[in-house]
Amino acid sequence: MPVPVPRQRAIPAVESGQAPAAVPAQDSGPLKEEANRTEAVAPNAGGTTLTLLLIEDDPAGSPILPELRDASGTSIRIRTARNLTEAERLLTDDVHCILLDLALPAPGGKDTEDELAVLKHVLELAPRHAVLALTASGDAERGTEAVRVGAQDYLFRDELDGRLLSRAIRYAVERKRSLTTERKLAEGRMRAQENRRLERGLLPTPLLDGSSLRFAARYRPGRSRALLGGDFYDTVRTPDGTVHAMIGDVCGHGPDEAALGVELRIAWRALTLAGLCGDELLGTLQEVLEHERSDEEIFATLCTVDIAPDGRRAGLCLAGHPAPLLARPGRPAELLPYDNNGPALGLLKGARWPRTQVELGAEWSLMLYTDGLIEGRVGVGGERLGQEGMVEMVRRQLDSGLTGEALLRAAVNEVRQLNGGELTDDVAVVLLDRGV
Repeated sequence: MPVPVPRQRAIPAVESGQAPAAVPAQDSGPLKEEANRTEAVAPNAGGTTLTLLLIEDDPAGSPILPELRDASGTSIRIRTARNLTEAERLLTDDVHCILLDLALPAPGGKDTEDELAVLKHVLELAPRHAVLALTASGDAERGTEAVRVGAQDYLFRDELDGRLLSRAIRYAVERKRSLTTERKLAEGRMRAQENRRLERGLLPTPLLDGSSLRFAARYRPGRSRALLGGDFYDTVRTPDGTVHAMIGDVCGHGPDEAALGVELRIAWRALTLAGLCGDELLGTLQEVLEHERSDEEIFATLCTVDIAPDGRRAGLCLAGHPAPLLARPGRPAELLPYDNNGPALGLLKGARWPRTQVELGAEWSLMLYTDGLIEGRVGVGGERLGQEGMVEMVRRQLDSGLTGEALLRAAVNEVRQLNGGELTDDVAVVLLDRGV
């Protein structure tokens, strides 16, 4: 950390050409003293005004100039506070830098051997502001320790002048801005890593070895989140040849909901591979949710499908989730039955989830989705796309020859266009195809 260049003496404001002659003594008084103590503003030269908060127990005796202008012509406004209580009141969002006298007593008048207690208190009080430490001339050791603790720089009280202080303020503000930018970049990298870990947990590779079914999936996060939300899906084939598919949605958004979605997805795969299905499986998943959720109001919707080894029929269980869409050659796409839709997981103790038998046929496409696909707005009004609108949209896209990933991509893109931009909710879509 560079140490400010010492001066032989502080340059008076008049001598430096930065301030008019001193105000006559008869013009001073309680009102004038309060105005000078609270805020002194330098003339604005057309640049952006910087604001300095000076925290010192005797501002009247300070060598700090009441009017400053930095090298770029930017005016510098100075506010003064005699103690930390006043400083907290004056520490508004427009303050760019704090100049703190390290000789101030510790917060609350407590006796302490920590010479930097007041600085640590200010750093906690103003974590986003640049801080300059003001110490006695020659006390470089204390100044260096102040920088180690968190100050951007330190200055010697008896060696200040207008040029030195304005340069130090600009340096401190820019250094704090640089550190803040570096921290945000590091946080962004950490969020990206969390995103990748959560994505691997929420959106895994399907286990379909030995199956003739084709699999495609698409996920798009909502516009308001840096992390994935609570949408999750999975597909596995058990040793008997049955293909099990699932898609779910934990209410809410953020890392806690995403983590809960990961737990439910992993539990579903483990229970499915262990031979559970239907009502027994969903009842166990509800127990997992009840034990792992952070709030009793959190719930999850779920759709499970188990496709028979011959691929011609399936069992369907719905837990408060939209019914899948079934498309077959020569017939219009339609929703599977949803009359037996049970409650979402986590809402009702002792709930049951009936299993509905569905005939699929020889050739078909089955699309599972979360409600983000149907809750987007249509046009400028408040109307939602809804399930009927989604069915009509997919019918049209199928008629144009779209299949697999191309169909899912077109569906999600059209929903976004109808919404007039990014959707507020996450969208997850899974497509299983059986050809002849």
